[in-house]
Amino acid sequence: MINKKVVTRFAPSPTGLFHAGSYRTALFAYIFARQNNGKFILRIEDTDKVRSKKKYEDNIIDSLKWMGLKYDEFYRQSERTEIYRKYLKQLIDSGHAYISKEIPKEPGDREEVIRFKNPNRKVVFQDMVRGQIEFDTTELGDFVIAKSMDEPVFHLVNVIDDLEMGMTHIIRGEDHISNTPRQILIYEAIGAPLPIFAHIPLLLSANRAKLSKRHGAVPVSSYRERGFLPEAIINFMALLGWHPTDDIEILSLEQIIEKFSIERVQKSGAIFDEEKLRWFNKQYIGKLNDNDFIENAKSFLPKWLLPTSDSFKMLLPLLKEKIVSFGDIQVLFESSGELGFINNMQSIDPERLLWKKTPDREVAKKHLIETKLLLDKLDKTSFNTETVRSAIWPYVEKNGKGDVLWPLRMSVTGQDRSPDPFVCISILGKDESLKRISVAISLLEKTS
Repeated sequence: MINKKVVTRFAPSPTGLFHAGSYRTALFAYIFARQNNGKFILRIEDTDKVRSKKKYEDNIIDSLKWMGLKYDEFYRQSERTEIYRKYLKQLIDSGHAYISKEIPKEPGDREEVIRFKNPNRKVVFQDMVRGQIEFDTTELGDFVIAKSMDEPVFHLVNVIDDLEMGMTHIIRGEDHISNTPRQILIYEAIGAPLPIFAHIPLLLSANRAKLSKRHGAVPVSSYRERGFLPEAIINFMALLGWHPTDDIEILSLEQIIEKFSIERVQKSGAIFDEEKLRWFNKQYIGKLNDNDFIENAKSFLPKWLLPTSDSFKMLLPLLKEKIVSFGDIQVLFESSGELGFINNMQSIDPERLLWKKTPDREVAKKHLIETKLLLDKLDKTSFNTETVRSAIWPYVEKNGKGDVLWPLRMSVTGQDRSPDPFVCISILGKDESLKRISVAISLLEKTS
């Protein structure tokens, strides 16, 4: 445990939807704060007035809430201009910054900006992930810290906010390493203590390109819309660039907080593998009780299927087995999906009722008639997968699986892909199943 009260932050720019790379940064900062009984702050860095949008800020806030990452304080940089102006004046008055007359190179360039007077020396800092890092700041020149007294830029506002908010640890992506020398110079110029830096590896796509708002990163809200569970995303993201000493994969947020060590975060980039995320989601869906499963499934069900209906209760085990995300439910019930036959029976070409190894209409018709008679004897009140299987299976064993079950399944579903016919028949119920089998028999009679 760190002695000093830990304060971390997540400081996104609202210039795009909240994506996986940003979320992993927020998660690590949150975990570190909670692990040390510290404070986690959300700061919206919206000084870019052109690109910053309220809809993106809302997306960030909503996504964090959905993920369960509760922040202790909230700030917007656009509301803190007076604070930045005070420090700008201090830097100019102390000679650490100056108003620079500029020669515009392009239309819209300023004729006057505020630059930091670079002392042109080496900067050395200790990074919790990468160890000692050294920079020669000479090549940076006198860099811009504000476009005017009311328009500070990233390097200045970042430092001032971190100072004013009591930040002890700056946990962010490694793409910010190059910003750190400028920020350290500003810290020193205003006489502020340095926070501890931890630059975590970038997330990479399958082809090892950087994952970003503009390149391949899927918004967290998209995973929510597709029916992923926040617990699965947390678990998956935490293991991108870090893993516990015991290599256990399925971990709750509480377990991650307990086991996490920022010193164990790897230096190399972590591959964002959506197939692995889907695997995690499948594990977490499997852990849900029926009530929680139904609650998550509700918004993905077709309108004709009520979660309180007997049909849905019968489908519940099948859905749990089939889906990887709750969005898969919609695919299953599409007209071409495995469960599309339930509410949307396709017209059947009689040829499709024939088993490929015995393409004989009379044989197919005979087996459908016999299985229909067996099903007709069953009591409606005990009409389920097991009773259907028990009634038909001896006949199947005697006459061949393909010969009996192919025309039976095709007659009740009209689909090449569906659950086994016993399941399909039990889902449809006795009356509907017998009706569909009768239609199939009639089709074969007309064509024989």
